[in-house]
Amino acid sequence: MTSPAYSVHPTPIGEALIVVTDEGLVTLDILDAPVDAVLSGLSARLHAVPAEDAAATAGVAGQLDEYFAGARRDFDLELDWQLASGFVRAALQAVCDIPYGETASYAEVAIMAGSPGANRAVGTACARTPMSIVVPAHRVVRSDGSIGEYGGHPERKRFLLDLEGAGAAPGRKAAPGE
Repeated sequence: MTSPAYSVHPTPIGEALIVVTDEGLVTLDILDAPVDAVLSGLSARLHAVPAEDAAATAGVAGQLDEYFAGARRDFDLELDWQLASGFVRAALQAVCDIPYGETASYAEVAIMAGSPGANRAVGTACARTPMSIVVPAHRVVRSDGSIGEYGGHPERKRFLLDLEGAGAAPGRKAAPGE
């Protein structure tokens, strides 16, 4: 594959745009806009127009299906970080260290990323993650235990946290029945 490839894959929280490059997964986005509009903006950022190719994205789609079925806790995918740089990338890479079924506060992630006090910047990084779900920004919650907005879709975040059995309070797992 020399140019990026994409597919649109159904998930319980909406249609997911999956885009891969030779380096790995570059975008996994739950669509809120028409796919053509999202691809247009993405093409400008990638300096290439992704071609529709479900075979090229099948590995990501399969792991996503396993995750939603409860059969996968960790994604085993190469990630192409070209759409995230500087602190955004550092924060998102720190987010990847939050275990399945657990949460961390924005403040905790800021410390993990090497920038104590950069809580708001962590929130911005999570809101801008190019790789939703695989980079588990949904596991980052407010210090008071509330879940936050998750790109204007707190119901998606609640679904993902419930799927993983994560409680809202940072650093804890949900008790049975929570």
